Amino acid sequence: MSFLGVRLTLLLGPTVPLPAPPLLTHSLENVEVTHTDEGRSGFQLSFLSGRRGVRDVVDDPLLVSPLLRTFNRVILIVTFNVTPRVLMDGIITRQELTPGEEPGTTRVTVTGEDVSVMMDLEDRSAEHPAQPDPAIVAKLILRYARYGLVPVIIPPKVLDPPLPIERIPVQQCTDLEYIEKLGRRNGHVFYISPGPVPGTNRAYWGPPPRLSVPQRALSVNFGSNTNVDSISFSQDALAPETVDGDVQDHRTNRKFPVRTFASLRVPLSAKPGWLVDRAHTRVSRFREVTPSVVSALGRAQARTDKSTDRTVTATGRLDAGRYGDLLQARGLVGLRGAGKSTLG
Repeated sequence: MSFLGVRLTLLLGPTVPLPAPPLLTHSLENVEVTHTDEGRSGFQLSFLSGRRGVRDVVDDPLLVSPLLRTFNRVILIVTFNVTPRVLMDGIITRQELTPGEEPGTTRVTVTGEDVSVMMDLEDRSAEHPAQPDPAIVAKLILRYARYGLVPVIIPPKVLDPPLPIERIPVQQCTDLEYIEKLGRRNGHVFYISPGPVPGTNRAYWGPPPRLSVPQRALSVNFGSNTNVDSISFSQDALAPETVDGDVQDHRTNRKFPVRTFASLRVPLSAKPGWLVDRAHTRVSRFREVTPSVVSALGRAQARTDKSTDRTVTATGRLDAGRYGDLLQARGLVGLRGAGKSTLG
C-alpha cells in the first residue's frame, strides 16, 4: 500500500513472519496500532472479504486462512519515502467476523498485542535466590529469545541484593506480572518496542528514557513548517509527592527516617512543576514493610520519581505526511511554536 510516499508492509505467519500474499494485501481495509509509554501495545487489522466461488461455499476464505489464525505473529513496517520503520511486532489474540449483506462486504477483523502477551500466559511459582532485581528481569526476558527480545536493563539507583540467609525472592505470578512488579517498586517501566530490524524487539526495563536523542521537532504555528494539526496542554499540580516516614532495621532493631525531597528524574522542563509548587507538594506517609533500610529508601524515592512523570501532559494530532517520519512512542521529541513555557 502506498499513499503520499508512505508504504505499509505486512508480514505474518506462525513462526517466521513472511510477506502477506495478494489475497490479504488486496483485502486489507484498515490498520490501527496503539502504543503507550508503558505496558502493552496493540494492533487491529480489518479485511473486506466474501465468498467468490465454488471453493468458498463452505466458509469465508479469509476466516479459514492459516495466516490469520490466533497466536500467529504479525509484523507491520511503515516506510516513509525510503526509511523503513517497524511499527508493530505482535501476536494475534482475537478474530472477529462481521457478515455483510452485499457480496464482498464481509469484514474479518483480527486483534492482537505485542509479543509481551506471550510472557503473560503461564502462572509460575519460582524462587530466585541471591539475584537482585535486574538479574531476575534479564533471566525472565531471555526465556522468550525466540521472539527476538533484546533486553535493555537499567539498574535502579538503589540496589539491595538479597542474601540467601535472610530472604529469597519468590515469584508467584506470570513472568510479565513479576517483571512489572519489580519495575513498580523501583520506579521503572517495562515495555517492548519493535525493531529496529524486523523480527527483533527491544525489551526495556528501567526509568522512563530521558537521555536519548530527541526526534524531529513538533511544530505549532510555524507557517509552512507546521506539522501538528492540534495540540493542548494540561498541568496536574496534585501529582507530585514526597515521602516521609520511618522504617525499622531488622538487623539492629533501630528505626531510621525515610524521606524524599525531590524527583531524581532528568527534568524535561526549565521549570519542573514540583519545583515551582514545592510549598504545596503532597506528602505521603511511608508504611511499607521492607527487608532493609536500603530497600525502603529505594522504594520511597521510586514513588516520588513516579509521581512526577505525568505532571504536564500534551495531547494532540500529528500530520504524519508533513512530519515525514514515524513519531516513536516513549521517545523524546522537540516542540516549538507553542510558547516559551511549553517548549521542550
